[in-house]
Amino acid sequence: MGLARQIKQQQLDLKVMGDLYVYGAGGHGKVIAEILKSNAVDVNGFIDQDISIHRLLEKNVKHTIEETDRIVLAIGANEARKKLFIKYHEYVAHQHFAHSKSNVSDTAAIGIQTVVMAGAVVNAQARIGKGCIINTNATIEHDCIIADFVHISPGATLAGNVTVGEGSHIGINASVIPGVSIGKGCTIGAGSVIIKDVPDSTTVVGNPGHIIKQGD
Repeated sequence: MGLARQIKQQQLDLKVMGDLYVYGAGGHGKVIAEILKSNAVDVNGFIDQDISIHRLLEKNVKHTIEETDRIVLAIGANEARKKLFIKYHEYVAHQHFAHSKSNVSDTAAIGIQTVVMAGAVVNAQARIGKGCIINTNATIEHDCIIADFVHISPGATLAGNVTVGEGSHIGINASVIPGVSIGKGCTIGAGSVIIKDVPDSTTVVGNPGHIIKQGD
């Protein structure tokens, strides 16, 4: 399904699903609200546990979820986003959300509650799981496989056939060469160049990337 058709379908789906709120009244929430706005979808407001926040982007911020609400998670931390996805699964909107100025291949597959931000590119037959963040100007090349609750930071580039495990975080402007496998729960530092496979629960930094921490 082409991006224009995906956007149209999202608009139709959201019209019948209830009141739409962005869960998280911070900077990430602002960006997700603008992704929705770029698709001509207007949110009712925001939800946040911080009772001191009452307004954001000229919208009301409330502090509880009601039965008719549907939410888009705007939580940057991967593990926290996963926990909220599980806790509020009956309320989450069952779509992904791509900015109108992103470029998503017709042959790519993207899971629910994944957000694709402006300038991001998702190329042919890439597979992206649920609850992911594909941040501003990130590139996911052909045939990449991205597991659930991954964050690909602004400007990061994954070359073809890269695999990223659940809950991993690829830092700003990091680069991963073709065919590399990055495990679960990994952190790839900003600007790092990854030229070989990365085991689970590993932190890698530098050019070329080297391990500075491994294990929990």
